[in-house]
Amino acid sequence: MLHLHKNLLIFFLSILTSISLRSETNPHYFIDSNAQKMVELLTNHSDLFSSNREAYENKIKEIFEPMIDFRRVSASVMGKKYYLIATKEERSKFELVFKDSLLDTYAETLAQWGNSTITTEFPDNIAKNGNLKNIEVKQTLDTGSSKYPISYKLRLVKKKWKIVNIIINGVNLGLTFRNQFQALAISNDENIELTIENWVSDAGDAGIS
Repeated sequence: MLHLHKNLLIFFLSILTSISLRSETNPHYFIDSNAQKMVELLTNHSDLFSSNREAYENKIKEIFEPMIDFRRVSASVMGKKYYLIATKEERSKFELVFKDSLLDTYAETLAQWGNSTITTEFPDNIAKNGNLKNIEVKQTLDTGSSKYPISYKLRLVKKKWKIVNIIINGVNLGLTFRNQFQALAISNDENIELTIENWVSDAGDAGIS
């Protein structure tokens, strides 16, 4: 009997390991598994946003932060001109500032989605994407009253998939933030330090209204 229990334990652990590896190596499973974690969080801990916002945001960040290539995204938001002007220290500083502001904005936006469901599109040729370094994963957000398309742009970074841009209901967040950085830089006479100090991620309602 003990031997049987041991074999069952090994069997279930192997299944869990297989699911985890599939989520890491396949971009569609990667996005879908984390999206469902987010839905579960929104459903089971919705009261946290008003009662303990910091705890709520930390739970979202635990899921969302490892999914994004913040170094690449923050560089894209700065744009080639200002990235080249910036010092190495300024680039690193903006990466941290941008990460914090984006996660805060995302957490606040998610709180407004309520009891939503997210469906991921799995293409028929999903197994043939093994050699791709860049890929798009599409989802549909159903808020109960409306449905919105979400598109994730992913890049393979050190054998792990990372988000490099998100388009929600036609709103390109990467382009939106880049335009904001450019406008802020111009208003600060292209002083990168001042631009970083005054940066606030603002995606409006992130395409959801």
